[in-house]
Amino acid sequence: QVQLVESGGGLVQSGGSLSLSCAASGLTFSRYAMGWFRQAPGKERTFVAAISWNGDIRDYADSVQDRFTIARDNAKNTVDLRMNSLKSEDTAVYYCAAREAAYSGISYRSRTNYAYWGQGTQVSVSS
Repeated sequence: QVQLVESGGGLVQSGGSLSLSCAASGLTFSRYAMGWFRQAPGKERTFVAAISWNGDIRDYADSVQDRFTIARDNAKNTVDLRMNSLKSEDTAVYYCAAREAAYSGISYRSRTNYAYWGQGTQVSVSS
């Protein structure tokens, strides 16, 4: 059974930093691109960042470009999201997701083709 488990969420002040981690099990981790999405109350789930199976390609939503960094460690089956200069609009539940590397020709920014999702971790940024 595939499991993606996020950790590291919490409450942080505007301008602060937070690092999220996602631990994967039940799948061959290196066969998947990994993404982070977020969802605020009453809004749709939106793309945050993604990384290819070997880390050669990284993609970020415009809203987090230059503030967030995605990285992966295939030896540990983990992917993390380092968030700096946090803003109140970053408040959301953050989800880790896995997409087969065979979909490399498709944009990372769509939820489509992400086969597995974690339960989410809450990030709250206070002003």
